[in-house]
Amino acid sequence: MKLSVCFIGAGNVATHLSKSLQKAGFQIQQIYSRTEESAAALANQLRTQYTTEITKIDTSADMFFVALKDSVIDKVLSDIRFKNKLLVHCSGSLSLSVLKNHSKNCAVFYPLQTFSKEREIDFKKVPVFIEANTKENEMQIEGIARKLSDTVLVANSEKRKILHISAVFACNFVNHFYTISAELLKTKDIPFEVVKPLILETAQKVQEMNPEEAQTGPAVRFDENIISSHLNELEHFQNYKELYNLISKSIFKHHKNE
Repeated sequence: MKLSVCFIGAGNVATHLSKSLQKAGFQIQQIYSRTEESAAALANQLRTQYTTEITKIDTSADMFFVALKDSVIDKVLSDIRFKNKLLVHCSGSLSLSVLKNHSKNCAVFYPLQTFSKEREIDFKKVPVFIEANTKENEMQIEGIARKLSDTVLVANSEKRKILHISAVFACNFVNHFYTISAELLKTKDIPFEVVKPLILETAQKVQEMNPEEAQTGPAVRFDENIISSHLNELEHFQNYKELYNLISKSIFKHHKNE
C-alpha cells in the first residue's frame, strides 16, 4: 500500500521533494499553497489535488511535509488538526520542537542543496539530514530518505543550524558575488560568460583540495597596490567597495594566522 503525503507549500523545495517522492512510489495526495498559481502548477505536474484554504487540507493523508518560510510555519500549522500523523518540516534552521504542539509524531527532512523549480536535480546525490522526536519516527523518516538519497545522516537541530549557515556562505553568498561580478562587467559591456570558466575551475578545485589551499588572489598576501587600485575603481560602488575591503581583510587575516 502506498503511503500518502500532503505537501504544505509549493515552492522550490516542495516541488523537487514531492516529485522525487512520487517517483519513489509515494502517493502525493494534495498540495497546499497560499497562492493558487503555485499550488495549481505543482498539482498539475503531480496530477493531484490542491487547495489554497488551510481548512481544506486533507488530514486523511499518512504524513505531511511542510516546506514553508520559517516565519510562517507555526501560524499555518496552528489552523490544521493533524490527528498525530507524522509531521515533517524541511528547514535547516528551524528546531524540531516547533512541531511538537501540532502533532505527537514529528520529524525533520533537510536536503542540503540549492533548488530552483526550473532545474532538474538528481536527488540521489543530495545529502539529507534527518531528526525525529522518537526512535520509531526516526526510523520511518530515515527509510523515506534512503529511498530518495544515497547520503542520509542524523543531525540534531544545533548541527543542522550550522549546516544551514555553512550552506548560506558556500551557496547564497557566493551566488550574490556572481551577481556583483555580472553587474560590474556590464558597466564595461563585458559578458558574464567570460568568467564562467573561472567559476567552474574554482568549484572543481574544492572537489579535489581543501578550500583553504585553493585560495588565490591579492587578498591572500594582501597586495596593497592591487587592493588599493581595486578600491579606487569601486569608488562609485560604495556597498561593493566596503564588501571588497571586508572580505579581503578576512582572507588575509585567516591566512596570516595559519
